[in-house]
Amino acid sequence: MDASTFRAGLRAGAVAGVLSGFPSTAHAVATGRSPLDSVRAAGTLLLPPDARPGALAAGGVLAHGAISLGWGVVLAALLPRRHAVLWGAVAGLAVAGLDLGVLGRRWRRIRALPVVPQVADHVSYGALVGFVLSRTGTRR
Repeated sequence: MDASTFRAGLRAGAVAGVLSGFPSTAHAVATGRSPLDSVRAAGTLLLPPDARPGALAAGGVLAHGAISLGWGVVLAALLPRRHAVLWGAVAGLAVAGLDLGVLGRRWRRIRALPVVPQVADHVSYGALVGFVLSRTGTRR
């Protein structure tokens, strides 16, 4: 992978990481749950589940940021630029299967999150990464 693809992946991962939480946030607000539940759940990747809520939120921001940047770089290396939004959404669905279905099952707070909004966040993330990558000058 060349440096421009790496940088494009970081940029796409950052943009998508910030914007892709809309489905689960909207769902949380609509159902009366805290919109910070998913952030705190991500915090348990770094901290014990009984850590203070503020610490879990800070840990969640850090964990989510690192994961978003990492997947952005991976997708920058793998996604075709043609139909990148569609392929990104498909990749987001695959990432949801790994993140939520395989790895996330090990963490109680992640397991407790409503599944459909979390999957929607992942699909949104992939589509946004694809969108950002399709607008960059890098080509695979």
